[in-house]
Formats: sequence, structure tokens, C-alpha cells
Amino acid sequence: MIDVPVEAKRGIIYDRNGNELVTSVSVDSAYAFPPQISDKRGAADKIAAALEIDNEEVYQKLTSGAGFVWLKRRIDYESAQSLKSLAINGVELIEENKRFYHQGSIAAHVLGFSGDDNQGLIGVESVYDKELRGIPGRIVIEKDAVGRNIPESLQKFVPPVPGQNLVLTIDQTIQFFVERELDKIVNTYHPKNAVIIVMNPRTGEILAMGNRPTFDPSNWRQYPQSVWDHNPSIWYNYEPGSTYKIITAAAALEEGAVSLGDTFYDPGFIQIAGRTIQCWYAGGHGAQTFEEVVQNSCNPGFITVGLRLGRENFYKYINAFGFGQKTAVGLPGEEIGIEIPEAEATELNIAIMSIGQSIAVTPMQLINAVSAVANGGVLLKPTLVKAIKDADGNVAKEFKSETVRQVISRNTAQTLKELLANVVSKGTGKNAFVDGYGAAGKTGTAQVVEGGSYADGKYVASFAGFAPADDPQIAVLVMVAEPTGPVYYGSQVAAPVFKAIAQDTLRYMRVPERPDLESPNSSFVFEEHRENLFMPNMLNYPVEEAQKYLIDTGFIVQTSGEGNIVANQSPQGGMAVASGSIVVLEVQPYDFGAAEEVTVPDFTGLSIKVAGSVLEKLGLYLNPAGSGYGAGQQEKPGTKVRRGTTITVEFQPPTIKPLLD
Repeated sequence: MIDVPVEAKRGIIYDRNGNELVTSVSVDSAYAFPPQISDKRGAADKIAAALEIDNEEVYQKLTSGAGFVWLKRRIDYESAQSLKSLAINGVELIEENKRFYHQGSIAAHVLGFSGDDNQGLIGVESVYDKELRGIPGRIVIEKDAVGRNIPESLQKFVPPVPGQNLVLTIDQTIQFFVERELDKIVNTYHPKNAVIIVMNPRTGEILAMGNRPTFDPSNWRQYPQSVWDHNPSIWYNYEPGSTYKIITAAAALEEGAVSLGDTFYDPGFIQIAGRTIQCWYAGGHGAQTFEEVVQNSCNPGFITVGLRLGRENFYKYINAFGFGQKTAVGLPGEEIGIEIPEAEATELNIAIMSIGQSIAVTPMQLINAVSAVANGGVLLKPTLVKAIKDADGNVAKEFKSETVRQVISRNTAQTLKELLANVVSKGTGKNAFVDGYGAAGKTGTAQVVEGGSYADGKYVASFAGFAPADDPQIAVLVMVAEPTGPVYYGSQVAAPVFKAIAQDTLRYMRVPERPDLESPNSSFVFEEHRENLFMPNMLNYPVEEAQKYLIDTGFIVQTSGEGNIVANQSPQGGMAVASGSIVVLEVQPYDFGAAEEVTVPDFTGLSIKVAGSVLEKLGLYLNPAGSGYGAGQQEKPGTKVRRGTTITVEFQPPTIKPLLD
């Protein structure tokens, strides 16, 4: 008796409007009854050629002693016809199903894919595998002891039960807008990854979710596992930068820690716990109201407000908005972000978290929190599936909007919406303004954390907001991680993408435009201020160390002469010069191994690691005092000491300068 399984036809996945995103198409699979095949070597060679597989692999299957073996699953039409034409006794074809993704890579991480055994592996294919896969059938065939057909034998067919169908909240057209903009981002900025999520803030429904890099679910094996196995929308933890100021403002307004008329003075920095935190705007914003603090994305202003809240209230709203926990969006692999435990948070930690650093979130968490502001302060559970239907179109299960909690009052939410609308119409978010609709939101530019510290030259540019400003229909997050090139600010990279998606989506949704709505009179351009820097004193440094340090500091380096140690420099150390200036190092030969005495260089501004490296090359040892960067030394620069001497250098914490717009 041979029992051949017959898999069920996997259910269809539709978008919210009934467009088929994923279907199953009929294909042939090849199998064999090895006992019926007399010339197994000859049959293996012919089968392998027809199916374009390894003949030794086929031969091993035919000689395995099994009564039934699969030769190859889901083969193309030409291969099936070639195999059928061989007419090998004991080799058969059976109809199976193969997943067909109508739009290639569109919403790939949402849809996911299924494997050869008809089982969903990632995405909604995995989460709703039980509903989609149906109940397999089987063919029971009576054979004799060596697997031969018996005349008038019993043959029984148990038909499979097809799987149920899914109706997603995704809108195929809006998803096209998202995929289009993601392609533009990749072509322009070549980022490490990028995410765009569009939500309905009133229902929690996700209308579009796209990522880069992406993959084609039909050919997922051709892509690295790192691409298809992680959905950046729910997996990528990043410091949100100024987009998180939305949460700080919401908490402060709700708790009465600030009012719109409160005045602040920003001299360009604020000192907290012995540390200096600078504003992103060189020279500071001066005197301003809280309304202007939000509009200008002023770091000292937000830090002051965050400290007024206090640790307990600050964490109360971290938790209330859903950070530090899964959103339960219904996709596998969701992360929860990273935050300092409340009991360990210092005043400095609260200050920095107030402006979106020292706390990591996922894109899904952030857009859900921003949607709560747009939704009158009500946090909803985000959803990807509207309904499950049977093969006849009857609704087996419907998913309704779920309220998680009221995070802030409706009045606070309304006030904050107006403040965020000012950000877009008058402040740093001008490039996100949607013609005919307006918008509300915040830009963000934050550094990337690697190995416990901020990586040089790596940023996350983002914009989080909603539109229309006065009656939000959609909420959109644009996050671009590690864009390459000279432009990396959220106001330049992410805000224009928000505008393009919101404009097309609102028009597609036929939301009435307001022709009388006044647009900003100019775009926002983040001007990189060339600061005056103090020229480091590189005398007596090994040349390679001096070059690397100067380049990392922001100078262009040229050398004069030949040698391996710096004998002179122009401009001289200690002078105030503009970032990007040319420094000429005069070099000369020096035998590090033979010299009995070494001239001590200046370690001002060096990290402990760099100072230790320099001293090691000079044949000296480091005794560090404190932490941070060089601020003084016991053996003065220019002093001659014997090789092997230990040099004591004092280190102090650096000034904190968030690069946020």
C-alpha cells in the first residue's frame, strides 16, 4: 500500500481592496516508486537530464530502499513534459501548488514566503500559516510486495481542503508609492537600510510598509538570509533623535511641566551634571517661548522641559506610548527597543533622552506613538490583517480596531498637533509641507551607536508626522539609516519623501484639498556651520598618528619633507582655524628604537586609546587619570624623558554636541 500525500491549495492573500497579492498556481511535482524501476542507473541518468538535477542524487534516492521518493518538487512545464516523454515505469507526476507573488518584491517583508512543504516561513505567510495552508489530502494506491500495480487494485483519493484567504490592511496603491520612494532613496543615498510605514491613525491599520534592502519572495533563496530574515520596520533599533521630542513635548504638556507661553533662553548650550550639551544651531536660538522651542527643535529647551518632568514622569510616558515593549503588530521577529532601566537613569540620562538620544526605538514603535498623538491621544494596536475568509468569500474572522490606552488627553493632543503643524509650516520641517493639506511632524538626525559609542560619519535621518495637519488621515514615518554622501539630515533626506508619499496618498484617497492653505515661503536648508577649531599641536608625533588624528578632527593634511616624525607644522598648534583647513606637517627621520631620550608631545584632546597608541610608538607608557579626552599632562609638551618612562595624562569628559535638526 502506497500513501501519496496531496497538499492543499494555499489560501490567497488580498490587499484591503481585494487585489490579489499572493496566489497559488498549479505545477507538477515528480516522484517515483523505486521498487518498480529495474534499471535504476539508466533511469537516474535520464531523470536527472530531464529535471536538470544531479544524477548521483537521483540514483541514491532510487536505491535507498524506500517505496516512495520525491524526485523534484514544483517543476516547470518543460521539465514535466520531458519527464513524461521518458515513460519510465514507476515515475509519476502529481499536481501541487506554487506560490505566485503578483507584484514581485512589493511588501516582501510583510507577505513573507512559504517553503517546499507548503509551510509559511516568514511574514504573514508564517503567522497565519495554519489558516492559509488548509488540510492536505492523499492518494492511496494498492501495490504488490515489490511495488507493482495490482490489477483492479484499490485506489482511493482523499481530496485536500483548500486554505482560507487573508485580507490585509495594506493598500496596494499606497504600497506602490512607498516602494517608489524607497527606490529613489537607495539610488540617491545608498543607505544601509531604509523604512517607510504608512498608517491610518484612527484605526491602527497599516496601509503600507516597505524596507530596503528587499527581496523577491518567489526567489528568496537567491538573497542573503540577513535580507529576508529581518524586517527593519519592526527589528531595527535606532536612536530616534529629534522625532522623539514629540514624546517629550506630549509628556510635559500633559503633566503641566510646561505651557505654551513659558519662556526659555538658549545660548547655544546647556550644562547638566558637569557636562555641556550643545544645541544643533550654532550660537543658540536665544529667547523663545515653548512654542518656538518646538518649532526650532531647540535642544536646551527640550532638555529643560525633560528635567522638569523628572525621572518618574519621563518613564511613565515612555511606557505609556509603548516603548520598551512589542507593538504586537502581528509579524515575527519584533524587537522592543533599548532603554536605560528607570532605577539606573541619572539626571544626565534624562536630559539626553529628552532629545532622542540614549534611547533606542523601532520604526513601528515610533509611528504607532506618533499616530496616538494624531488620534486624540489614543494609542491603538497596529494591525496588518482585516479579515480571514473561506474559499467561498465568507468572513470566518474579522479584526477590529483595538484600543490600548488613552496616553494623553484630547486637549493635549490637539495642542501638540498645532505645535507640530508649526514645525512644518514655519520651522525645521518645512520640506515636509504637503500642498493643499499641510502636515504636522518632526525631523530627526541622530548618530549611529556602534560598540557602545557613536560612530563617526554615520547617521539616521528621519521624519515622523501626519496629514492633513488639522484632520489627520494618515501617519507616515520615513527612516533612512546611514545615508552616504554629504547630505544626511532628516530635513533634507526624509522630509521631502514624507511630502511625496503624503501628497500622492491623500489625493488617491480623495481627501479634499484646501486651495487657500498657505505654503511656507521658503524651504528649510540645514546649513553646516564651519566652526573655528583649535589647531592641535602635532610636534613630535609619529607622522601616521598625526595625519589620522588631524583628518578625524576635520582638517586636510599635507606633508613636507621625508621622515616619520613631525618636526614642525603650519598653522601652529593652539591657533583658531576653520574646520576643513589645510595643515602642512614638516617631517624628518627619527629612529624610534635607537633614541635614548624622547620628546613628549601634547596630548590635549586625544582619547585614552589614541594617546596610548602614540606613546607606545614612542617607547613610552601611559598612566591615564580620569576618562574622556586629554585635558592636561604631568610631563609638559617638549619635555625630554628617557625611553620607557610612564607619562601621566589627565582626561576629562567631552562636551556633548548632538547633531539633531
